[in-house]
Amino acid sequence: MNQIKLMNRNRKRTRHLKVAGACCGVMVGSTMLMNGQSATSSVTDTNRLGKLEKENQELQRRLDTLEALAQKEGLLPSGKKADPPISAMSELTLSGFVTTSYFHDSSDPPGHISPGYLWNRHTDSFDLNKIKVTLASPPVENNGEKFDAGFRVSLIAGNDAPLVNTGSGTTGFDLVREAFIELNIPIGTGLDVRAGELISLLNYESGDGGAVNANFSQGWQWYLTGNPPDAGVQLSYNFTDWLKATFRIQNGLYAGPNAFGSGQTMLGAIGLKPMKDLWFSLIAFGGREQAPFVQSLWGASLLGGWQATEKLGFGTELDYFNFHNAAGLTGDAPVWSTGFWGTYDFCKKIGVAVRAEYLSDTDGADAAHLGVGAGPGFAQFLNPVGTGQDLTSVALTLNYKPIPSIKIQPEIRWDHTSWAGGFVPGKQNRIIYGAGVSYLF
Repeated sequence: MNQIKLMNRNRKRTRHLKVAGACCGVMVGSTMLMNGQSATSSVTDTNRLGKLEKENQELQRRLDTLEALAQKEGLLPSGKKADPPISAMSELTLSGFVTTSYFHDSSDPPGHISPGYLWNRHTDSFDLNKIKVTLASPPVENNGEKFDAGFRVSLIAGNDAPLVNTGSGTTGFDLVREAFIELNIPIGTGLDVRAGELISLLNYESGDGGAVNANFSQGWQWYLTGNPPDAGVQLSYNFTDWLKATFRIQNGLYAGPNAFGSGQTMLGAIGLKPMKDLWFSLIAFGGREQAPFVQSLWGASLLGGWQATEKLGFGTELDYFNFHNAAGLTGDAPVWSTGFWGTYDFCKKIGVAVRAEYLSDTDGADAAHLGVGAGPGFAQFLNPVGTGQDLTSVALTLNYKPIPSIKIQPEIRWDHTSWAGGFVPGKQNRIIYGAGVSYLF
């Protein structure tokens, strides 16, 4: 019996071993089969990747050939890509102001328009004096190392536009105050070149009026011994920190965008800054005008400013003009003027300004033409051409800035003419008072 049991156990053990062996064989065979398939797949993938790489290289070669051909034909830009429009626009600056006012003239002029007056000339009327918009590139850097370029365009609309802009009545120029291209040529410290419609080199006051000046009204010097914008070319060079030279040739002193004939006016200016808060500008000019009211003109001006203290400042202007063969006259007709400005700031928000000026036009060659061609809404002096007069004026202005973008300017001004005919018949004196407000942006 024991032998029979032992034999049965051996048979069971043998069957188990056979089953285990079979299982192991199946596992080993499966593993070998899988390894064989994996090796075959890897070889196939490698071949496919190599083929795709060759196809991509061929496509890239064809694209490069097509791009080179398109650039050659001008269908695509070549070289470095230009700055995107949005990036270029972000470097430009948009600025300007809006000015409005209300004033009264004690002489009660006919038609409620003060004769021979500039900005706030409509008495007892709310005036929209100016709307100015300036678009400009970043300032040109004057240096001797590299070229630089920029531009500036200023437009002005409103009641004052006919007097401050480029010759009104010229198609396309009614709103143009200035428009020029500026270049830096890397010579020495940098030669600054401007070409286009340029504002005057003359005058202490700015044509922007109360938005920029300490007084709201405009002095007679700015118009009668000054000039409007003109087309021309200007060269400026800084020899040192205190010495600057400027030369300009333009279409006459009063021609505006187009010359009246073949004559041009040349201007030269020497800028001096002997100390930080003191400056002078010496200007000489002359040329054949061929303008309707004068044949030729030459003269000189001295401008100066001194910031005596942080709160106290002074300015001056001296002008000499010689009109040759002015309308209604023959020969030379000299006109000269002088002006003084004083400003004092009580604090950052409140200040006061005074302007005093005197102008002599003994032959009646200059003042009688003030505003000629300015259009409706402007009244000239009553004295006829050839009848002289001397003009005196004093203006007192309060400057109040409740916030940096708002400028409020109450002002009172006294005017006097030596001509017996007066500003209006029988009135050689007048007082103009009121207020102007400017918003700056």
